[in-house]
Amino acid sequence: MSAVELKAQALVAGAAVGKVLRLEEPLSFWGGVDPVSGTIIDRRHPRCGESVAGRVLVMPYGRGSSSSSSVLLEGVRLGTAPAAVVLRELDGILALGAAVARELYEQSPPVLLLAPADWEVLPEGAEAAVEVSGRLRIAG
Repeated sequence: MSAVELKAQALVAGAAVGKVLRLEEPLSFWGGVDPVSGTIIDRRHPRCGESVAGRVLVMPYGRGSSSSSSVLLEGVRLGTAPAAVVLRELDGILALGAAVARELYEQSPPVLLLAPADWEVLPEGAEAAVEVSGRLRIAG
């Protein structure tokens, strides 16, 4: 695959780099991610046991509790949060957690909303870079 550049809507702007962790199933951070380690702990999730820490987390949308924002916030504080979150569908709960992290800790993962067709082209394990403008670059 050659390099790909996509334009996303930045729900929470920021810059980040990391390898793509692509989840086909939505994930709730509340009860689904251990904020201390960044590991997916939801035993029903197909990617249970994998880490979101420092990854560009690509998923259709967040699932579940409004408390997911607090788990993301705690992950930012502990350094175990994803480098960025890229969504196919709007999730205000995750965006809220990232926005509060920016206010409290002056850092947060950017949260992007990508068109469904563009979301489909993000491959697992690819190197991705998010720009403050919302541009997403995938290395080829």
